[in-house]
Amino acid sequence: MTTEQFQQQIQQGIPAELPLKKNYNPNVSHAPKRKEILSEEEKKLALKNALRYFEPKFHSELIPEFKDELEKYGRIYMYRFKPDYEIYARPIEEYPGKSLQAKAIQLMIQNNLDPAVAQHPDELITYGGNGAVFQNWAQYLLTMKYLSEMTDEQTLVMYSGHPMGLFPSHKNAPRVVVTNGMVIPNYSKPDDWEKMNALGVSQYGQMTAGSYMYIGPQGIVHGTTITVLNGSRKIDDKGTAGKLFVTAGLGGMSGAQPKAGNIAGVISVTAEVNPAATWKRHEQGWVDEVISDLDELVKRVREAKEKQEVVSIAYDGNIVDVWEKFDQEDVYVDLGSDQTSLHNPWAGGYYPVGLSFEESNQMMAENPELFKEKVQETLRRHAAAVNKHTAKGTYFFDYGNAFLLEASRAGADVMAENGIDFKYPSYVQDIMGPMCFDFGFGPFRWVCTSGKPEDLQKTDEIACQVLEEIMKNSPKEIQQQMQDNITWIKGAQENKLVVGSQARILYADAEGRIKIAKAFNDAISKGEIGPVVLGRDHHDVSGTDSPFRETSNIYDGSKFTADMAIHNVIGDSFRGATWVSIHNGGGVGWGEVINGGFGMLLDGTSEAEQRLKSMLHWDVNNGIARRSWARNEEAIFAIKRAMEDEPLLKVTLPNLVDEDLL
Repeated sequence: MTTEQFQQQIQQGIPAELPLKKNYNPNVSHAPKRKEILSEEEKKLALKNALRYFEPKFHSELIPEFKDELEKYGRIYMYRFKPDYEIYARPIEEYPGKSLQAKAIQLMIQNNLDPAVAQHPDELITYGGNGAVFQNWAQYLLTMKYLSEMTDEQTLVMYSGHPMGLFPSHKNAPRVVVTNGMVIPNYSKPDDWEKMNALGVSQYGQMTAGSYMYIGPQGIVHGTTITVLNGSRKIDDKGTAGKLFVTAGLGGMSGAQPKAGNIAGVISVTAEVNPAATWKRHEQGWVDEVISDLDELVKRVREAKEKQEVVSIAYDGNIVDVWEKFDQEDVYVDLGSDQTSLHNPWAGGYYPVGLSFEESNQMMAENPELFKEKVQETLRRHAAAVNKHTAKGTYFFDYGNAFLLEASRAGADVMAENGIDFKYPSYVQDIMGPMCFDFGFGPFRWVCTSGKPEDLQKTDEIACQVLEEIMKNSPKEIQQQMQDNITWIKGAQENKLVVGSQARILYADAEGRIKIAKAFNDAISKGEIGPVVLGRDHHDVSGTDSPFRETSNIYDGSKFTADMAIHNVIGDSFRGATWVSIHNGGGVGWGEVINGGFGMLLDGTSEAEQRLKSMLHWDVNNGIARRSWARNEEAIFAIKRAMEDEPLLKVTLPNLVDEDLL
């Protein structure tokens, strides 16, 4: 297909004539059948809602087709309307449009749906089992059409995947405003999501799927690398050589774990029940070896320990079998965690031990109550096996995927003696919170919209130079963070982290983000590189209020409030973000978190420089201020330093109380 034909298809939106029906593609990973939850009247409503996108003359033909999809898959995906062109991040100039910013957003949407990136591309799901970019293909077609038409005097409003329309605004307003799953608080139970999503009125945007800022598993590699490195440092100061890290999950986000293990220098074993996901990561070079026999796995791990190898091993099977086998065979595990999608335990996020992947999917659809029983039984076994290892000295941490939360709800032995706290820390409580977020360090991202690897290499070099210059005058409190990030960016090319767009992630604080972004903008202005999209994971300093993950190290009683995330997205909106998003739900579950993100296009102009300085400063320091007010020592240090650097910043500081007086 030529570029001109591609552009014409984008510009037509929903086609004037019905395209031919498409066969179900068995060669890609598909979302499991969703739970049967709608009444007969609600099924009619779901059909009426879906048919809103099409002229009445097509309704009689589409009704039986959409009804069939609803019955077979539990959702109306409108497979017929998936475009014929390949979906991937093209160079920005290949997208049709009147606004460069809108073209950048088209690029990012297509990157999220690239089959090399997306977990279930035909169902428009990027990762996490239910992290959707759109609910159906009509929404995708209409959104891309709007983006191809919009000017810099308009804003597109996205309503849980549905493009509400283009509204007049101005050039300094966001080009797109995104909400996902923002339901009334009393309607945030898992079944509420199932029903609203089946009706086509709300969706689960995960963290960066529904905000178009996912950059493949690289997006979490850096954070996982930092977590494994610092987890190892909590054990001893002898380095990572020969240490064994055991975990689970090789999906969209969790697929980063083996690569991170290699970069950190450990032996890693990652279990995954879906063979398609396992082999996808192996083919992409993100995991070194695949083993499906437990005895062989034990033998291989012992060999790796003896030789102090750096190797990543995928176990093709259930993680509970691994923990139990390693206990029986006395294989010592240094670090342990879990990154299955336990925010979504009843719909494909976590699988029962003793059942095959296919048997589980069948039970999930046909007997959901029995499936739930099996999952909870498995969680109890899972926790019991972990407890045996921690009794031997294993450092186990919750990876913010709701493992401990769901295990506790299943009656597993995961509670501390006080009956209130979990016996194991969240990795944010122990590692990412005090060592990174409180100091303002978080997952800064950029995408080279030219699609040229040489542009990415140039940006890596620029970022490294900026960090090395900053480090010369950095206080001792953040020297380790600075060095870890410099080491990371220097090894980025050789670690082959790119899947999909030419993108990079780098943990940086506000100073680092602003100076790196300005250096990029200068390079764009000089014609050294093409335009660059800035963004971040929602899993960051300011963007997310999540009491069991991002804000789990907030101890002043406010961790169940979501003011910070809302303030963050509002502040980003009027300080220059190209697009903004706010979501209910994320890595820990629907109703358990509010998270927001942004995207910003750098085009080399002075206006872009002004926007990046204003927005990035707020985007980080908003969160540091909140963490400081919660009396987090590292955040108090960081916000005082920020106020010294910026006279216009004046933050309310906490007065600390002598504990003896209480």
